[in-house]
Amino acid sequence: MEQPAAGDRSTVVPSLYPSLPSLIAGLNYTYHTVEDPEWSLATVPHLTELCLQHIIHNFEKNPILDRLLPEYQRKVLDRLSTGLPLAVTANLISDEDYWKRCCTERWQVCDISNYGDSWKRMFFERHLESILKSFIPDTTDPNQVLELIPLCKDYVRKLEVDQFLPPVKVEQKEEMDNVSDTGSVFGFGEVSVHHYDLGVLITALPHLEELHLTYGVKDCGMNFEWNLFNFTYQDCSNLAAAVKLCHNLKVLKLTRSKVDDDKTRLLVRHLLDHPGLVELNLSHNLIRDRGARAVGKLINHSRLETLDLCNNQISHLGGQALAQALAENSTLTSLNLRLNCMEDEGGEALGRALLTNATLKSIHLGSNNLSGPTATLFSQVLAQNTTLTSINFSCNHLGLDGGKQLLDGLASNKALTEFDLRLAEVGQETEYLIHQIVWANQEAVRLGSLQHPSAKPR
Repeated sequence: MEQPAAGDRSTVVPSLYPSLPSLIAGLNYTYHTVEDPEWSLATVPHLTELCLQHIIHNFEKNPILDRLLPEYQRKVLDRLSTGLPLAVTANLISDEDYWKRCCTERWQVCDISNYGDSWKRMFFERHLESILKSFIPDTTDPNQVLELIPLCKDYVRKLEVDQFLPPVKVEQKEEMDNVSDTGSVFGFGEVSVHHYDLGVLITALPHLEELHLTYGVKDCGMNFEWNLFNFTYQDCSNLAAAVKLCHNLKVLKLTRSKVDDDKTRLLVRHLLDHPGLVELNLSHNLIRDRGARAVGKLINHSRLETLDLCNNQISHLGGQALAQALAENSTLTSLNLRLNCMEDEGGEALGRALLTNATLKSIHLGSNNLSGPTATLFSQVLAQNTTLTSINFSCNHLGLDGGKQLLDGLASNKALTEFDLRLAEVGQETEYLIHQIVWANQEAVRLGSLQHPSAKPR
């Protein structure tokens, strides 16, 4: 404590606090530095950036895009989530880069060449297809499809659906469980199940041009049942009625769906005089002669250019019916009858039709149990027909004599550029000589296209 100076009358007041040096001297202390991990020397974001962040974070509730300047639109689109509801983005965003992100984040393989080089079209077509493939009648909410129609109708031009699931019913499963394995194999006790009716959907798609369908179930594994692969008469009726009203449809492919004669006739009745259909593919089905006769009628009551009936059960009677239609036809350019059983009666009938037909360019008769008589008649076709550019006789029994007949007919032919005689038993020498003639025709066509690039090859 300090003492007062001499002569100082002031009262001495003792200090209540020790001095700082004495306090420090009596303590052991440690320095602590507190750091903010989020602290940065960066400047505060511009107001424009803050506004863009706000727009992006609230885009679902307040989708502002068209009112932005182009440079800001680009920034918003690059940062928008691909998980936004389609009700918000479908008719508002046309930017291809955004839809490219939507596609590549969802699917590993994305080839836009199959979708008119449009990412947006790819997204909506594949999205709609995935919903249809997983749709279970009487279980899935139909609004999943109905609510999507106004969002995708302007962008869908092709649908490829290779699976249709049947309805799931407890009583159906119990009934099937009571059927013996033998009965199931031969179709006894099968329960008819109807699939999703495409009528409401495809008639509401004004730009739909191609429809590729397969009625069956993929990857069913140990849950296999024969009724999973039933394309019922009711299914066919629904599809036929819908296709009839789809006037812009150009391509219809209904494959691997157990389409028999009755279903073929029903389908044909609705396709007669269709204004737009140019390609019909009914390959890998169960079509016999009655169905072939119906298709023969369709050939001359439509604008069909391509017809594929590969791998059915058409015999010579069906082949004769198709030949009769072909003789009078002026639109069909491609006919595929591979893997049927028409034999020589059907083959000769088709050959006679091609003596008068002047439009067909390609015919496939592979694996039809054809032999020498068909080869003899087609030698006349090769000598007279100047339209055919492709013939396929593979996997038949034309024989050595049949091969020589074809070689003689081809001697003066300048139009044929494809002639498949693999496993046709015509002999190696004959096949080689025929190949030389066909190769010369190919070269002539190639050189002609170089001299006249604007001319379309036949």
